[in-house]
Amino acid sequence: MTGRTLFVFLFLLTFAAPARAADAPTSPPAATSAAPQAAVSDDASRDALLARLAATTDPDEADGIIARLDRLNRRSGSDTGDLLLARAAAALDGDDVGVAQKLLDALTGLQPRWAEAWAARANADYLAGDPTATFADLAQALADDPKHLKALADLGAALENAGKREDALRVYQRALEIAPQWRPARDAADRLSAAIAGQEL
Repeated sequence: MTGRTLFVFLFLLTFAAPARAADAPTSPPAATSAAPQAAVSDDASRDALLARLAATTDPDEADGIIARLDRLNRRSGSDTGDLLLARAAAALDGDDVGVAQKLLDALTGLQPRWAEAWAARANADYLAGDPTATFADLAQALADDPKHLKALADLGAALENAGKREDALRVYQRALEIAPQWRPARDAADRLSAAIAGQEL
């Protein structure tokens, strides 16, 4: 598979995520069902926050909502999953990318439908200089959660770094459909729109 084909494949895979999610089994793996009542509560909170995020006209409020969503996304419903994610984050903070990758390999094996785990592994793969794994992990994160804003932002940045500015712009625009007042996505989309327009003159 050529580099261009790989990027296009992963890009299309990302935006086919809602359809894939609809076809997915409704029963998660046993490792993810340790606290079903908490999971239902988190899902309700997340849906309410996403509705507020889509409706707000205040960028500061959007930042606060996104911070709350980020905290919810980091809750796996499993003490083991949360511990592995925390240890991987600590390893990355200490520049021990190899240890972080091993922890995140274990985590995605334990909880293969937790988008946050795949997004974290994508970050570790990026720091390890492995763009192919980075794109694959981001595609999986967004297949599991098409509204995972961190994964969308990381995908946009990765595509931009790879020179795929039009694809990156579409990713940022998708993020803005979810969070219209999210300043980082707005700034990135405006910058890329101007760059692409200048290139086409």
